Amino acid sequence: MDIKKILKKIEKTNTPKVNKVAVAYSGGLDSSLAIELLRRKYKAKKILPITIDVGQGDEEIRESQRKAKILKIKPLFFDLRKEFTEVWIARAIQANSDYLGYPVSTSMTRQIVARKVAEVARAEGCDAILEGSSGKGNDQYRMHNVFKMFAPELKILVPVRDFDLTRLEEETLCRAWGVPVTEMITGGDDKTMWCRSIASGAVDLNQPLPDDIWMWYWPIERAPDEPSFVTLEFEKGIPTKLNDRRKPLGEIIPALNTLGGMHSIGKIDMFEDGIMDLKSREIYEAPGATILLKLHRDLEQFCLTKDEIQEKKGIDQKWAYLIYHGMAYHPLRYDLDAFIEQSQKVVNGKYKIKLFKGNIEIVYRESKTSLFSPEIRSIKATGFDQRRCADAAFVRGLPFEILAKRKTK
Repeated sequence: MDIKKILKKIEKTNTPKVNKVAVAYSGGLDSSLAIELLRRKYKAKKILPITIDVGQGDEEIRESQRKAKILKIKPLFFDLRKEFTEVWIARAIQANSDYLGYPVSTSMTRQIVARKVAEVARAEGCDAILEGSSGKGNDQYRMHNVFKMFAPELKILVPVRDFDLTRLEEETLCRAWGVPVTEMITGGDDKTMWCRSIASGAVDLNQPLPDDIWMWYWPIERAPDEPSFVTLEFEKGIPTKLNDRRKPLGEIIPALNTLGGMHSIGKIDMFEDGIMDLKSREIYEAPGATILLKLHRDLEQFCLTKDEIQEKKGIDQKWAYLIYHGMAYHPLRYDLDAFIEQSQKVVNGKYKIKLFKGNIEIVYRESKTSLFSPEIRSIKATGFDQRRCADAAFVRGLPFEILAKRKTK
C-alpha cells in the first residue's frame, strides 16, 4: 500500500475548523488513528478522548489504556456496564430482541456510547465530536442520530468515512505514524457480554472460519460428550436465578456464555441487511443470548394470551428494527417499551434445560402465572362437556358454507 497516495488523499480532503473535540475512544484501530488525524489534519487545539465500558471486558479496557499512553492521551472513563445490562439487555430479553437473526447488541452499545459522549462534549464546551465509523456500515447512522439528539449544535467528524479510507489504508497509516494496532482479524471484533461481532463487514462469501476466532463457542467436534443441565428462573420476563441461586443479570449471562459456548451453542453465520439496504455476511457468537431468548419466547407462549402473543410479535420486531437502525431514543421506542413492560408482569417461570452438541432441550418448566390448563384442555380430562362445542362449530362454519354456495352460483 503506497503511503504517499494515502497522505495525498488526506491532504486534498477539506476538513472543518475545530477547536475542542470529544472522541469516542475505544482503543481500536479507528479511534486510535483518529487521534493522530485530529493532530495532523484537523489541527484540533484540544482533544478529549472518552472511553465507555459497556461490558467489553477488563482485558480490552486495559489494552485501550495501554494504547492511550502510547498516544499520549488521558481518556475520561465511564462505567456503564450496569445500565447496559440491567436496562438495555433486560429490555432486549423482554422484547425477544432479534433483527433478522441477530440479537441486537452493538446496535445498543453504539447508541449508549454516543449519548454519553454527546453529554460530556456539551458539558466540557466542545465544538465537535469524532467517532470511528466507516461509510459502509451501520454505526455512522446510529452515532449520528444520537449525537444530533443530545448535542445538535456540535460538528460531527467521521474521518474513516470522510477521507474514504479502506481498512488496509488505515493500517498503513497506523504503521507510518506509530499508532498502536493489535487487531488480529481484519475488521476487528466488537464484544459485549450479550453478543460478540467478528470481522464485521470484512467476511467474504465462502470464507472459511478458523477455530481460533471464537471466544466462547466450541466447534461441535470439540464439544463435550456429556450434556450439562441448567435451571433458570424468570421474573417479569427477566432472568433472576441460575441453578437456584439469585444472581444479577451481569453474572447470569457470562456464565451461560461459557457453558453454552462449550456445548457448541451460539454461533451465528448470516446475511444481514444493513441500514443502507446492502447485504453483508456477518459472524456472531452469542451463547447466553441464544439460550435466554429461546426460553423467554417459550415462557411467553406459556403465560400470555394468544392475542397478546400475536400482537407482541409485531411490537418486538419493530423494537429491534428501531434499535438496529439507530433510533433507540426515538419516541416510538418508548411507546413500544410501555407495551412490552406491561406484557411482562405475568411472564414468570422456572426452566430446567439440557445443553448438548449445539442443542438446547427444555426438560422441565413450571409457572404460577401460566395459562396452561390441562384439566380443561387435555383430551385425557373431562374438563367440560364436549357436546357444547357443536353449536359453536356450526356458527364458525357458516362463512365457509356461504363461500361454497358462491361457487355454485
